[in-house]
This record gives sequence, structure tokens and C-alpha cells, in this order.
Amino acid sequence: MTAHQHPHVSDRDAHFVGGGIASLAGAAFLVRDGNMPGENIHVYEKLDVVGGAMDGAGDPDEAYLIRGGRMFNYPTYECTWDLFETIPSLEDDSRSVKDVMDEFNEANPSYAKTRLMHEGERIDAGEYGLTRQHRQSIVRLLLTPEPRLGDTRIEEWFDESFLETNFWYVWATIFAFQPWHSVAEVRRYMYRFLHEFPRLHTMEGIDRTKYNQYDSMILPLRRWLEDRGVSFEYGHEVTDMDIVPSRTGRTVERLYCETDSGTESVPVEPSDLVFVTNGSMTDGSSIGGMDEAPELNETGASWELWKSIAEDNPQFGNPSVFADNVTETKWESFTVTLHNTELFDHIVDFTNEEPGNGLVTYLGSNWLLSTVVAAQPHFANQPDDVKVFWGYALFPDREGNYVKKPMSECTGREILQELCYHLQCEDRLPELLDDVTCIPAMMPFITAHFQPREPGDRPEVVPDGSNNLAFLGQYAEQPRDVVFTVEYSVRSAMTAVYEMLDLDREVPPVTKHYRKPGVIADTVRAAYR
Repeated sequence: MTAHQHPHVSDRDAHFVGGGIASLAGAAFLVRDGNMPGENIHVYEKLDVVGGAMDGAGDPDEAYLIRGGRMFNYPTYECTWDLFETIPSLEDDSRSVKDVMDEFNEANPSYAKTRLMHEGERIDAGEYGLTRQHRQSIVRLLLTPEPRLGDTRIEEWFDESFLETNFWYVWATIFAFQPWHSVAEVRRYMYRFLHEFPRLHTMEGIDRTKYNQYDSMILPLRRWLEDRGVSFEYGHEVTDMDIVPSRTGRTVERLYCETDSGTESVPVEPSDLVFVTNGSMTDGSSIGGMDEAPELNETGASWELWKSIAEDNPQFGNPSVFADNVTETKWESFTVTLHNTELFDHIVDFTNEEPGNGLVTYLGSNWLLSTVVAAQPHFANQPDDVKVFWGYALFPDREGNYVKKPMSECTGREILQELCYHLQCEDRLPELLDDVTCIPAMMPFITAHFQPREPGDRPEVVPDGSNNLAFLGQYAEQPRDVVFTVEYSVRSAMTAVYEMLDLDREVPPVTKHYRKPGVIADTVRAAYR
């Protein structure tokens, strides 16, 4: 059946595997742009909450938790703004989510004064410290076509001294790159965000949501979808699907879900649509406590499903490239809830950064600790007398400077003890940690999307020969855009919906800021600082 022979959209169903931002955006585009009735759309999520990596949960009594926080950039993120300028905010349905973000960022602009610290002293992070050889390596990278880079690692392209520059520490801790990650992805980032190159150290180009992204973006989007009849099937883990090959291509005919009641079989008509988030950066996450270290999981439902369907369908990519080396793809974050705000106040004074300003990295930390003190309140239900901050470490398997064990084996209390050492207040530990709760989160696949890859390791959003299956999220190939962003997920959803419905609409192109003479001139000047 060709596209023009499909039944009317009102007679077709859509099935979304996974409840992250890609699926929610895809459902919204089906309703908004494809005119599909909401009641025809079904989202299957193994947890009891949607949002995926854009999470935020808890209350002041039980403590808050955010596994991570996505940053935004207004000159880019074309598809994200296209969506959220049409989604009403929760606080005022006459204003969009983007309207509220615009107002918040105008009132709370980012300007990091203390991006890097070492032994209590502020480092001038604006002095990037790039040598002639480093600059030549960057130019050579930008001029090398991506297919020729293959699975080259960053540490294979740049010399060791590059990985000790202020530029690298700023870059790596904003974007979470490791030396063993894909240099091809670095190349994409440099093109995508070249306009931010001169001010990476101040983070002036970073825009944020008023609250955590679950409260500010996921909740209003979910409400908008629910109001239109979209069904959310919580506690449904899709474990397999029947994909039938024929001369006309491959067609999904059935989904299999594990629920508390057993296995459910969901029939799929040939004209129905199936959207799969193949792989998840927060899959397999483990949460610890103030006196409990998180466990390390080495698999997750999204990865197992991807491996299952890719086994007989090579055009569906190679999930093992991303999922089979947890040692290289994991890192750990922690969320701190403070009824006693002395430690919060000390961080503000010690770093000379007001809440909401940016990200501080402690270069003397064996774990490479960073903290983010967001504008308060960071949760919609957060009282004025309770504070919250977040942090993470890129090297959780190294022994701490103060706590003589790897971060991955530490409780929330021990993580705070190590942090206080770098804040030079370890002598006040009992009083600072009184009525404070630290919740660590181990994420085994948090940077899996950065793993070195070859062309074909990520499937196309709509693979060749696929009649009714599309892939969404961080592991679906999209030329020139960059992973580890909300934009990548939303763009994949828009691309999938427009192509599967054959809509007469164009996906906004990736903006080519790198072609602007002023951007090039500013970047060159910054490279010599």
C-alpha cells in the first residue's frame, strides 16, 4: 500500500514505545500537524511517569531528585521552539511554555564568573590556553568530512596537552565529553555551536527553564496531550515486536508488552504507525540515598528491545556499539535538598556565583566534580525555606581526594563530605550536613550516544524499506545535528511524523551559524586567548 492509499489519518493508530520527550513530541506533532485524533495515539512507558531524561521528582519532606538537566540555546533548537511556542504553560494557559522561558531568561540571564576553580582559587576560564598545534588540530577536524573520521576517538585526534587546557575542561564539563568519545561528534558540536565558542566560559548563551524541565516542559506537554485524548499506558514495557518482511518492505504487525498482569499482545494494522525510542541515556539508572550507594546496572529495557529487533534487521543499526561498554558510558550525579541552608550559602559565597548563574567545576577533584546551583525554587512545590542544588562527576571510578574510595561506591553523605573538602569547609561537616539530604544517581548509559561510531551504527529515523516503523531519540541518525540535546529528540520526532504521514511541511533546517563572517571572526579571536 503506497502512502496515498493509506486510510484517512482518523482511521489509523499510532504506537509510541517509550515515554520520553521524543515520543511526547511525536504525539504532539501527530495531533497538531497531522490532524490525528488524540484517542488514536498510545504511549507505552515501563515506568509510572513520562519524561525520560527530562525528570524532576520529590518533595521537601522526602527530598528532591533530578538525574540531570538539559541546557538550551535560542539561536539553535529550531524544532524545540517550534513545538513549545504552541504548548500552553501550566501557570498561565494564555502564554506558551516558550513565552515563560523567554521571560525567565530575560530576568535571569546566565553569566558564569567562576566556571573553573582549583584549590579554592578562581581560574580565568576565558584564557582557553590553545596552542598553535591545538588550533591546527581543530581546523583539520572541521575540514575533514565526517565519514572519514569513522570511529576515531578524541584522544586519538588531539594530543594529551589539549586535554589539559582550560578550553577542554570547559568543553568537557558543559557537554560531558570524555577523551575516549567520538571525535566526529565533537566536530558536529563545533559546527552546531560555533557561535558560542567565544563565550563558553561564561555560558551566556545558555538558556534554562524556570523550574526543572519536568515541571516546566514535560508536565504542560503531557497535559496538552491528555486534554486531546492521548492515552498513556504506564507500566507497559515493550519487549518485542513482530516485524514481517515482504517484497514491499518491513511491517510491524504486533507489539508485546510486559505488565504487572503478564504479557500483553497489541495488534498493529499495516496502516498504523509505530515509533520506537531505541536506546535511552537514563535507562538502567539506579538511585542511592544519604546512607546508601547506588548500584550499577549493565542493561535496560530500551537496549534489549533494540538488540532484539536489530538482530534480523541490519538496517536498524548496531546497538552494541553504544550499550556494551558501561565503563565508558556511565557517570554519576547527585541532588541535594537542604532544610539547613548553610552549605548552600557557603557554595554561593565560595564560588562567588549567584544561584542560576552557571556551572562550577573543581579541577583539583579526582572525580572531576561539578556543581550547579539553579535559580530557586527549582521545583514548583519547593518552599522558600528549602534549597536544592545538583552536581555530577565525570570520573566516578577514581578514588576521592578526601573520601578514599570511588564515588561509585559512595553514599550521598560521603559525596557531600568529598564536595565539602573541595569547598574547603570539611572542618564544619557535622553542622553543614545536618538536615541535608543527598540522593546519588548512577546512570550507566548517560553518554552512550557519544561512543565512537561508524556510519550505519545508528539507524535512519525512517529506515529504508520500513512501511510503518520509525526510530526516535538520541540513537536515530540525523545529519548535522548533535546528540545529548532536547533538540535532537524533538527533531527526530518531527522528521518521523512528517515523513510517515507524507505531510506537506518542512522540518526547520539546522541553522548554519558557522557560515556567518562575524561568528568566524569572533571564534578565531577566542582561539588565541
